Amino acid sequence: MNVLWITNIGMPPICEAMGLPVPAIGGWMYSSLRRVKELGDIRFAVATTWHGDHAVEKNIDGVTYHMLPLKGHSNNVYNSHLEEEWRRIRDSFRPDVVHVHGSEFPLGLAYVRAYGSAGVTVSIQGMLSVYARYYCAGITEKEVRGNMTLRDILRGTIMHDRREMAQRGVYETELLRSVNHIIGRTQWDCDNTRAVNPEAAYHFCNETLRESFYTGRWSPESCRRHRIFVSQAIYPIKGLHKLLQAMPLILREYPDTQILVGGTDIVHRPWYRLTGYGHYIQRLIEANGLEGKVEFAGMLDERRMKEAYLSANVFVCPSSIENSPNSVGEAQLLGVPTVAAYVGGMADMIPTPGCGEMYRFEETAMLAGAVCRAFRNSESFDNTEMRQTAALRHNPDMNARTLARIYNEIVMR
Repeated sequence: MNVLWITNIGMPPICEAMGLPVPAIGGWMYSSLRRVKELGDIRFAVATTWHGDHAVEKNIDGVTYHMLPLKGHSNNVYNSHLEEEWRRIRDSFRPDVVHVHGSEFPLGLAYVRAYGSAGVTVSIQGMLSVYARYYCAGITEKEVRGNMTLRDILRGTIMHDRREMAQRGVYETELLRSVNHIIGRTQWDCDNTRAVNPEAAYHFCNETLRESFYTGRWSPESCRRHRIFVSQAIYPIKGLHKLLQAMPLILREYPDTQILVGGTDIVHRPWYRLTGYGHYIQRLIEANGLEGKVEFAGMLDERRMKEAYLSANVFVCPSSIENSPNSVGEAQLLGVPTVAAYVGGMADMIPTPGCGEMYRFEETAMLAGAVCRAFRNSESFDNTEMRQTAALRHNPDMNARTLARIYNEIVMR
């Protein structure tokens, strides 16, 4: 069986071979690829785009990697020239199954427009057509206007970003309506994809995470007491502003509390690159007296990300919308006390109190209370149920077999 993967980022082997930076995100896809490939009987090709002017094809460890040239275009908009690239790849590889990883970019739509939906399945990561509703995450238009920067004037505020996400959601909706197979993993993505395309077959398959997170275990003795870890805060959906609003209540009980923020640092950058959201975060830090209490770690590779989880007293996912964030799964595999907003598919990730605590996104007092309880109960916290639940959900061998079975079902239909 020939299976073509269409991904939104380059896999580590092709990036290394081309001398390109290896993305700090998406490592879970490569972990999944390796596991499914080990089952045999499947020949893989993996295709994505790169900011070049020519196509690249390389065979590495039995996988054919294709890098499609953007030729100055953006991944966020539909590029009709990619249709010809897909014809070339299809004619040479002749896939039985085409697996589009994520509906957020119109790269997969270009394949469907060029060749139709026969044998195509889309696995849901997020759904931009839904996410756009929650993009501003409670930030008002008045607050947006009050925090505008030069970059906002030149490139648009978060209101502009929300409209752009909604437009990408239009492409996403066309893609989902075009295909006959969808892969998901939560009740949230099942219900939302069925709302778009009730005729498509829905296949359930959990995700395999990055390999290093399957070893190691959090303990109260080795963490930094009263440290909160947030994995990223690049835009409002990730909800850092809500955590900052909750901090005065947390500090009232635990005055030594610190926040470590992973991902792109949106605050410490030249004034001409500062976004309105970054400016808003700066002002919240000042207004709540949080100078010296919020550390932006920047982009973290897999090793440093794992260290950040293990050194935290609690991991918080304060997002306004998520499907099933891998950050929560990684924290749970390691057994880190976890607090998350009750949004999207989060209930599937935190089915019992032993797997974490949830609160309503807007309720900063509840967020503060959950964090304080995590601090208070650290010494007696038993992470056995959390780790066992996450280990079953993210079992690499089981997920690989499930995915291979789905491919066979698609071919048989």
